[in-house]
Amino acid sequence: MARNPSTPEQHSVRLLKVGEQVRHVISEILTRQQVHDATLSTHTVSVTEVRMTPDLRQAAVFVKPLLGEDEEVVLKALRTNTAYFQREVAQRLKLKFAAKIQFRADETFDEASRIDALLSDPRVKRDLAAGSEAQGEPDAEPEND
Repeated sequence: MARNPSTPEQHSVRLLKVGEQVRHVISEILTRQQVHDATLSTHTVSVTEVRMTPDLRQAAVFVKPLLGEDEEVVLKALRTNTAYFQREVAQRLKLKFAAKIQFRADETFDEASRIDALLSDPRVKRDLAAGSEAQGEPDAEPEND
């Protein structure tokens, strides 16, 4: 039987859909505290993103504990219980292969905070204001003295 060739767009949409399903399953397990782990029971963990490999055999799960507290401890607990998560995801999603899950810390919030701090720097604001004046644009925020 001939296989229907899929376009790269369809392929990436499938990856996103499966990744989102995996994210929902893991989030539900953590929310309902179905993992019998003291660390995971005492911490609220957000599953921010799941990236699947094109063959759907591996999933990089990005997590962030609430307020970023005890991130290393939470990651260690998640990694300790990886087999349970893999089994539950495989059973609930009924995929052809059980995805190998790798838990990783989500650094996007830290990176966004770092960029925000850089943009809030008075020297950067001065340079941005000078650049917009040079182009003939009015300041976005007039100063009230």
